[in-house]
Amino acid sequence: MEFTRVSTALPPRPSLRDACTELAEAAAREIMRIYAGDVVVQDKADKSPLTEADGAAEAVILAGLRKLTPDTVIIAEEEVAQGRVPTLNGRPFWLVDPLDGTKEFIKRNGEFTVNIALIEDGRPTLGIVLAPATGTLWRGTAGLGADKRIGDGEFQPITTRTAPADGLTAVGSRSHGSGDDLDRWFRDNNLNVTNLVPAGSSLKFCLVAEGKADVYPRLAPTCEWDTAAGQAVLEAAGGEVVTVDNRPLTYGHPPFLNPHFIARSKTAR
Repeated sequence: MEFTRVSTALPPRPSLRDACTELAEAAAREIMRIYAGDVVVQDKADKSPLTEADGAAEAVILAGLRKLTPDTVIIAEEEVAQGRVPTLNGRPFWLVDPLDGTKEFIKRNGEFTVNIALIEDGRPTLGIVLAPATGTLWRGTAGLGADKRIGDGEFQPITTRTAPADGLTAVGSRSHGSGDDLDRWFRDNNLNVTNLVPAGSSLKFCLVAEGKADVYPRLAPTCEWDTAAGQAVLEAAGGEVVTVDNRPLTYGHPPFLNPHFIARSKTAR
């Protein structure tokens, strides 16, 4: 896969989106190559798990982004874990999580994703989320909307849904948080939630973006690379992501830790 060197100006959004789609697909192939064999797990300094797939996927994405936008800063999870943290310069930058849901990867339940996001003025304006195990890919681009493709099929537009009158469907983390915490939050916010769907990684944003769920409250720690691509998809599909005090969730805040937040359709309030 070859990319042409460009100036400091970013390429047009459609071509940038398509190039990042190819990068996510290349990273997914590396992930699935390793997934098919014996997965060796190590612990990072923060005790979170690390596999060969994390590093292999990140290497593919970093090489591609550096050819595509050589003057744009990249904040990537495994680079940061190794102490390589570029200085943000006030210009657009990339946020990369090469394997979001490493615990799900280790469990072999298929609920892990490749995440690539472009951040401009603190907001995610382009996001690619790819689930390698199913070949399902979601994209969101400010001004261009959101779409989804399953395998080799055609991209189809996606949008959030109007909140059902008979109750909301919420999504929650499969590996973090507790049902009691969510139930309490639903009661405190007067939300009539009749269905709770567990899901791993950034798939939770995508379920809301495509109208299969209405709200995803995150009341446990996340990093910026965990959420930026999913947020871009959801916002391009008509949704929103806000902190628990109802402020937009923004990016570019070292050490890149998010506050608690709520991802939702704009009618699920």
